[in-house]
Amino acid sequence: MKKADLERLAGNKLDSKMRSTAIPGRFAQDAAALPDRKAQRKLDAAAGLVPFACKLPAEMTQTLRERAAGHEGGINALVAELLNKALA
Repeated sequence: MKKADLERLAGNKLDSKMRSTAIPGRFAQDAAALPDRKAQRKLDAAAGLVPFACKLPAEMTQTLRERAAGHEGGINALVAELLNKALA
């Protein structure tokens, strides 16, 4: 076989492999299960959560991200815990 034919067959093989893979959940039916931003804001407000933005040094935010990776509640729970300790 010619090199061009081999390349075409390899392309066809790759194309059929890509078409046979399942659609990730975030694009299929599971996408509807996640609340949109407006619904998420309503859920947060009902839980008593309020958005709070501030500017922090880059080194501090990196440290927060590293600690939040091991924290069970994520970065939001970690910051809330640290603020409670500092304000108490």
